[in-house]
Order: sequence, then structure tokens, then C-alpha cells
Amino acid sequence: MSSLDTLQGPQDLQRLPAAMLPALADDIRAFLISKVCAAGGHLGPNLGAVELTLALHRVFTSPRDPLLFDTGHQAYVHKILTGRAPGFDRLRQTGGLSGYPSRAESVHDWCENSHASTSVSYADGLSKAFALSGHTERTVIALIGDGAMTGGMAFEALNNIGGSTRPVVVVLNDNARSYALTTGALAAHLRTLTHPDMPDRAGPPGSAGSPQTTPPNVFTHLGFTYLGPVDGHDLDALQTVLEQARALRRPVLVHAVTVKGKGFAPAESDEADCLHAVGTVDAVTGYPAPTPAPSPPSWTSLFGQTLLELADEREDVVAITASMLRPTGLHPMALKYPERVFDVGIAEQHAVTSAAGLALGGYHPVVALYSTFLTRAADQVLMDVALHRLPVTFVLDRAGITGPDGPSHHGMWDASLLTLIPGMRLALPRDSVQLKALLREAVAWNDGPSALRFPKGVVGPETKAVRRTGSVDILFESGIKDVLLLSYGPLAPLCLEAAAQLVSQGIGATVADPRWATPVPAELRELVAAHRLVVTVEDNSRTGGIGSHLVQTLRDHTITTPAHNLGLPRDFLPHGPRAQLLCDAGLTATQVLTTVLRARAGTPP
Repeated sequence: MSSLDTLQGPQDLQRLPAAMLPALADDIRAFLISKVCAAGGHLGPNLGAVELTLALHRVFTSPRDPLLFDTGHQAYVHKILTGRAPGFDRLRQTGGLSGYPSRAESVHDWCENSHASTSVSYADGLSKAFALSGHTERTVIALIGDGAMTGGMAFEALNNIGGSTRPVVVVLNDNARSYALTTGALAAHLRTLTHPDMPDRAGPPGSAGSPQTTPPNVFTHLGFTYLGPVDGHDLDALQTVLEQARALRRPVLVHAVTVKGKGFAPAESDEADCLHAVGTVDAVTGYPAPTPAPSPPSWTSLFGQTLLELADEREDVVAITASMLRPTGLHPMALKYPERVFDVGIAEQHAVTSAAGLALGGYHPVVALYSTFLTRAADQVLMDVALHRLPVTFVLDRAGITGPDGPSHHGMWDASLLTLIPGMRLALPRDSVQLKALLREAVAWNDGPSALRFPKGVVGPETKAVRRTGSVDILFESGIKDVLLLSYGPLAPLCLEAAAQLVSQGIGATVADPRWATPVPAELRELVAAHRLVVTVEDNSRTGGIGSHLVQTLRDHTITTPAHNLGLPRDFLPHGPRAQLLCDAGLTATQVLTTVLRARAGTPP
């Protein structure tokens, strides 16, 4: 990859003769395929943005002109062009290159953006800052996909920028997809601008429209000069239109049409998600390496299977997601009951309040989101669902430590949020049996909202209870009621290991799985009161988490059993293997044992 070795920064790219750029684009694609297939990461989005990123760095001067990547998973080419190609050998590994923009990595990364529909708002604020400080020669560029443009926040920002005269260039990377095909009226409108049979199209891909020749569209109505559509893989056309946008010194939207997964046949032919995000896969076929034995089901697939069974049984069960039909496990239900599954685009706030409307209309919506994305709709969960005590079930995938996607994707805060909400019932299944049972219990509840959270990855073996009291499962009891370990979710094996170590040291131990974290049942309060010490263990932030909620409940009922809460630190945790990050956070059997021994000795854990 000698052509890449010469690129230490964007200035090297700007000095290259234009005739060398197509070969460079080919080298970048080959590099991405080789490195991402080996390490895992976002392949399809970056293959589709090669020429677009080259043109942006040729026309604009980073970091003087901030280049802001919406969602951030299509910034790999940007990282290569800003001197970080050697880091791809440790992409998304502990201490290695992040899979998203990272301010700690480079001055060329202005924001650590991996949540969608935000780049245009960043651009609005940065352009205001430049205007206030007199840096009117600088241009702010926001690169946003058509999928991310479906989020309401993007249009809030367009509304503000379009009413100004500030030099902001919004580059719309239109590949007609997020994970899958983009849905809704905006997608249809963009097709009218790019499809050759539509009467109001602005021009063929490869040509750049102008204010005089472009028919009115949603962006011109919002105050932008619309340029495009332009072929997002034609370097000459891209550079021409971006230079025109830079020269206008006002709000401009450049509409670039690209192909997700461009240059890698398995991605281009994959109708599901164009190899959007991959684990370790074959760099020729795009398929994962064969496993010697069938792997256990994932939490996601098990949820999808169980939800389909519930949909078969109940016609009032409907499902909602935000552009993540397959990643959240809703695809099986969508195939069988397409009229009962709603993909609302990357619009979590709208998803939640739309679910509230469905509940008002007599249906039971199941809202399937990643944990990290639920926090974007906190107000809607609180005021639009819980205030009305509506029967909506939230299913939160990727809860807790997620691993290589890093701080923006760890689902560390959902439980802290949900335990604050009056009437919210929060369940944490420990295994496949409990996931099926708790989802059924949640959907059967009609007096308010419920939520289930589970981690990324495969489901572990079943952890059977020795008995049940109320809704609480007792997983182990030695007979002597010294220490009660409360295991929330799939950390049960950890607590059982710690209990065995306690018993080996002559300390009586009980391990209980509350199953429902909220509301705290009377049986759990009685169980705590019968022990000398309680330790809670959760894959969520300790701050305001499930353990904190339990302690407050115990105080409200004048239960004085000392309690210690173990969980994730109040910090943004780096990317790395889930097991390692849990260990670093002290969520190990050894740390549980240490906490108990220190508490019994009267020293701080």
C-alpha cells in the first residue's frame, strides 16, 4: 500500500495530481477490505464514501475547515487521509484506533460523533462560533447520510442554518439506506431528485444543479442552495460541485448519490445491510469463518423469535424500531406481519411517542432500540408514555458493556434513567428461559410501561433457580444468612462463583435474581432484611443505578441491612472486549468477595 504510506495528512492529498486519485481510491478500498474484514467494523458505509471523502479533503482544508461526520461510522477514509492508516492493525481493539471519530486521536476529529442526526447541529454551533470570533473565512462541513437525515434533530438544525447567511456546507450522502432501505416521505422525495423518470429531478447524477436550474425542493424551501444530484463516485464531478459550494459562502446542500459497499461485490449484492457492520469475515466472500459447532443463539435473535410467537398469539402486539429492523431482531415479525412492524427512521423520540399513540389506540407496542439510543428519548418515555401509564414495552438491546464500539455505544445509563420513572417496570433476564418469560410478562402488563434490557452477544447457559419467592428467584442458598448477593441480569454466574468462594471461607451466602428490578417486591425487601449484608451487582452505572434504587427503597421501609453496590464507574469507558472491561470495572467474583470481606471487617469496599 505504498500510495497510502505517502499520506501523512490532507496536505499530501492536495498535492497529488488528479490523475493519481482513481488509483488511490482503489488502494483505499483494498486497504479497508483487508483491515476491516480482519478486525471487524463498519465496512459498507466506508466503502461507499471513498471518493466523497477524498474530494472533501481536496477542496477544504482540515482542520481549519471542520469536517463533521454524522453517525461517525463512515469516517474510516477520513482517518486514513489524516495519517492514521497504521492504526488500522488495531482497529477497535483495546488501546487501538477507535471505530468512530476521536478527539484524542487527531485534531482533524472535531467531535466524537456516533449518534445519528447530530452533525448539522454541530455545524450550526461551530459556524456561529466562527462568526462571533471573526473567522468568517472558515467553512463548516457536515457529512450526513440520507438515513440520518430522517432524524428530527437534523431538520431542526437545517431550519436554523437555512435562515442564516453563514458558510455551512451540508453534504448529503444519499445511498438510499441506513442499515436497510431508508423509509418515509424524505426517501421518496430524494428519489424524485435522482430518478431519471421523475419530472422534477434536478439533473442526472454527475451534474451539479444551481439556484437558477434546480426545481424547488425541501432544501431550497429551507433556505439552502441545492447543488446536485452528483455522482458520489465521480471525483472530478465531486470536486467541481464542492468548489462551487465553497465559493458561495452561504448555506449550501450538496446532494451526492453513492452506493453503499461500493467496490466489494459481497457488500453490493447484500440486500440486507450491505455488510454495514461486520465481525471477522473472509475478505473475498464477506462470510464469517465457519464454526466447528453451532453457536448459541444471540440475545437479539432469541428476542425476535419470542416476539414473533407473541405476535402469533395476540393481534394487538405491534413493534417499532428506528432504522434498525434486523439489528434489533424485528425482521422475523416484519416478514410475517409487515403491517404490524413500523420502522420510523432514525427518530427515537418519534418512535416512543408514536408508540404512545398506538397504545392509546388499543395496541401493545414493543419498541426495540439499542440501550444507548433510548437515552435520546428520555423525555418521551417519561412524559408521553409513563405519565399516561400506557402499556408500552421497551426492549433494550446492547445494554451494559458492548465492547469494540466504545463509549458512545456502551448501554450504561438506561437502568439509571428507567428506575427514576414512576410506574416503570424494569426486567433483566439472566438467560434464555428468563428472557422468554419476562418478555411475556411485560407484554401481558396493561397498567403502564415495562422494559427489558440484555447485552450484546450470545446467551449463556440456563441458570436454574432452587426456588422462587414471589417474583424473585433464589439461585443459591447455603442456609446461613450472612450475605445476600443480588444479581441483576446475566451476571448471575459471576455471583454464583463469588458465593462459592464465600462459603469456602465459612461465610454464609445467598444469591438471588430479582428478575424485575422495579418495582422492588415485598419478598425482596424481606429477603434483604433477613441477611446481615447485601451486595448488588449490575452491568449499569453505579450512579443512580439499580442498586441505588434498591437502597433508597430499603430506607423508605426502614430496613437497615448494610448495602454495597457494584456496577460500572461514572465515566465514559473505552472500547475493548466486554469481559476485559467488566473486569476493569471490578465486576468479577474476586471483587465481590473482596467487597464482602472489607464490609465485614468494617473497612470501605
